[in-house]
Amino acid sequence: MNRVAVWVEQERDAQGVPDVERLIAAVLEEAASREGVEAAEVSVVLVDDERIHELNRDYRGVDRPTDVLSFAMREGEGEPVQTEEGRELLGDIVISVETAERQANQYGHSLRRELAFLAVHGFLHLLGYDHQSPEQEQVMFGKQEEVLSALGIMRGNPGGQP
Repeated sequence: MNRVAVWVEQERDAQGVPDVERLIAAVLEEAASREGVEAAEVSVVLVDDERIHELNRDYRGVDRPTDVLSFAMREGEGEPVQTEEGRELLGDIVISVETAERQANQYGHSLRRELAFLAVHGFLHLLGYDHQSPEQEQVMFGKQEEVLSALGIMRGNPGGQP
């Protein structure tokens, strides 16, 4: 049994990234393994800039598009929400494919790599990681790179194939 059940919905198609669902599942499975997550469920929605802009404005009060948003179920002191299968419902990750495309071009790597990066970034937010301080950023970004490196998805790599 996988550590994390991943549900991917593509409101915006990730053109040129074959098996994007498999990519995202592999990245989140690796992150879950490294973080000691035993049985969890996450949904990932790929959207356009217009949709993520709406979500960013409505839920964060930031009136612009962004690359990734995470909606964690773990926040607060309450008990974790469990699915019928006994998995912890971690929350939702929303990724703007349009922003990911621009960032991939800006950083000189593939859209596949950028989507993988944003998926693990969102997943770590679901687990409570943040990057508000330089120390937090160093920890979180280090964990992201460890996950991507373990799967052979590195900067400058034309795609990396998990």
